[in-house]
Amino acid sequence: MPLAPEYQAMLAQAAAQAAPPLSSLPAAAGREMYRMMRPANPALAVGRVEDRQIPGPHGDIPVRIYHPEGKGPFPILVNFHGGGWVIGDLDTSDAFARDFCQRAACIVISVDYRMAPEHLFPAAVDDCLAATRWAAREASALNGNGRLAVGGESAGGNLAAVISQLARDAGEPHIDLQLLLYPVTDADLTRASYLENGKGYLLERDTMQWFWDTYCPDPAQRLDPRASPIRATNLANLPPALVVTAEFDPLRDEGEAYGRALAAAGNRVEIKRFDGLVHDFCATAQVFESSRSAFGWICDQVRSALSA
Repeated sequence: MPLAPEYQAMLAQAAAQAAPPLSSLPAAAGREMYRMMRPANPALAVGRVEDRQIPGPHGDIPVRIYHPEGKGPFPILVNFHGGGWVIGDLDTSDAFARDFCQRAACIVISVDYRMAPEHLFPAAVDDCLAATRWAAREASALNGNGRLAVGGESAGGNLAAVISQLARDAGEPHIDLQLLLYPVTDADLTRASYLENGKGYLLERDTMQWFWDTYCPDPAQRLDPRASPIRATNLANLPPALVVTAEFDPLRDEGEAYGRALAAAGNRVEIKRFDGLVHDFCATAQVFESSRSAFGWICDQVRSALSA
């Protein structure tokens, strides 16, 4: 299927602007450019939003909690933002969290985990595990109904996959769903989708190399399942998974390979590829009809899974 017309126009405009590649910038400048590049989405109304600090392994972790309209109680999604473990924050994921909160009828807890290069691997993992445990402990006080999901986009999907494995190993907390949206699952940048889509489709191979070099500078550590969850020797008894990929995304093949590995290990898995779309398509769900339709499907699937 050809690239969706909306994305053809967006990518042509981006190419004409000739912005410096993220991989050429210091982390602070990359973060600022990423904020500026995010679509100007309206702040959708939800029932209530609160910013809090929760205890973490090395100091408090900022979180933003979105409550849907209605009485509840509701399921909880602990959301880990994307951005290659280097860029992104609560504000860049705000539109996604608001839209998801209302469409999927769940409480969304967005986690502002520590990022590289200030905090190298596995700092982000440690913070996300602490936040997930906190959400499970505080579910009743948050008006949760006992159903708990973890999820995220790109690097956030990586963290959700890792947290699902760590929770299984520790025996807690119980996770009902892992939502892996175009996730990073491996440090291997040689799969076919990297060759096909590694340049000119928003997320580029050079950018992913920069993310890995910044987050996990030691190549040997990238084989750790906490960095590359597909490298785990045991993938059995993990939470049900919804794995979403995009046709024109360098991460497509590793996401689908992880989904297949989960299924082969006996887990309940749905793998859904959206043709014609690029990496991070949820960011344009309020702007482009093609991504809006895909985002709506994702929300419907999560809503159904967490109400079962």
